[in-house]
Amino acid sequence: MSGGIKIFALFGNPVGHSLSPLMHNAAFKKLGIVAMYVPLSVDRIGEAVSAVRSLGISGVSVTIPFKTAVMDHLDCMDEAAREIGAVNTIINEGGKLAGANTDWLGLSGAVSSRLGMSGKTFAVIGAGGAARAAAYAIIKGGGSPVILNRTAKKAEELARSSGADAWPLERIGRLKAEGLINATPVGMHPAEGGIPVPPMCLKNFGWVIETVYNPYETMLLKAARASGCRTIRGLEMFVRQGAEQIRIWTGAEPPRDFMKRTVAAALKKTERGKTG
Repeated sequence: MSGGIKIFALFGNPVGHSLSPLMHNAAFKKLGIVAMYVPLSVDRIGEAVSAVRSLGISGVSVTIPFKTAVMDHLDCMDEAAREIGAVNTIINEGGKLAGANTDWLGLSGAVSSRLGMSGKTFAVIGAGGAARAAAYAIIKGGGSPVILNRTAKKAEELARSSGADAWPLERIGRLKAEGLINATPVGMHPAEGGIPVPPMCLKNFGWVIETVYNPYETMLLKAARASGCRTIRGLEMFVRQGAEQIRIWTGAEPPRDFMKRTVAAALKKTERGKTG
């Protein structure tokens, strides 16, 4: 199929907003790796995974809404993916499909480089794959996650499985912590006007960490800075998790700074186009 070119793919729905193809293809070129990364909008994840084997696709990134459902269709998973309960990376090892999770590494690296996690409490908004990865990263880093979600039952389920605490989202105004992590897609392009929590509660947090990377400046980040919080953009986690995927797929040292500059330039260009 590929004529010597390694094929990598993104499985999700939707995928039109994703800058993963830009980031990965730029990284492959920078590294001199003959490869192509293509976004594929998927309806049935089981059929898509079968195509990885039949078409010889070398690796796949998995995004919303398939990070948990994909696990039923893989041959094995690493420890982190099993414990988190979500996969964002598939590796094709001669027809044997292995699942991994690099989301937690992306978040851990982004947060640890700025404020650290040990001994700190973090409010995690959401109960999906990104929230699972966040809770895992915080606990691994010696911190304490508090899960908040619109559906209290889902927050409680994640808290039980991860060893975290759970609070109803409507009580977030009473919670004070070192950091708040948005692990939902609220505020993501094209619905950029969304914000996952009331702005008035942000003053209770020293740091606000975003996992949404598109747009570059989400409403949450703007409101957080207006409230006096320090912030970490979703771009930081996005690039770090993608860099770990390249390391897993190719064994090469990923050009992380180059990847970050590439994605940041594309995001800023889009924002200038909206205001120009």
